[in-house]
Amino acid sequence: MRQRENLRRETIKRETEAAVRESGLRLSPQDRAQFESRYVQERQKVERTLRQQIEAERQKELPALIQQLKKEFQIDQPAKSPAMKPPGSPNSKK
Repeated sequence: MRQRENLRRETIKRETEAAVRESGLRLSPQDRAQFESRYVQERQKVERTLRQQIEAERQKELPALIQQLKKEFQIDQPAKSPAMKPPGSPNSKK
């Protein structure tokens, strides 16, 4: 997990540097640090918003998925009578 976090930080660092280059701005070291800080903050906001949107979409889709799977698995299962005990139950070998 630590390795994944280090990789994520390295990716953000590279993308932050790329954003500074792409902006075309000539920044003092202090302004560059401030630009990078704001970039990371705003990026986190964007990522948080996207995660929330994805989660909301997932929650909307899950009930239909569950119903679809329920139908598929009900068809695949043989009908069981409630009075019948399943074969091999622990109580049947007395």
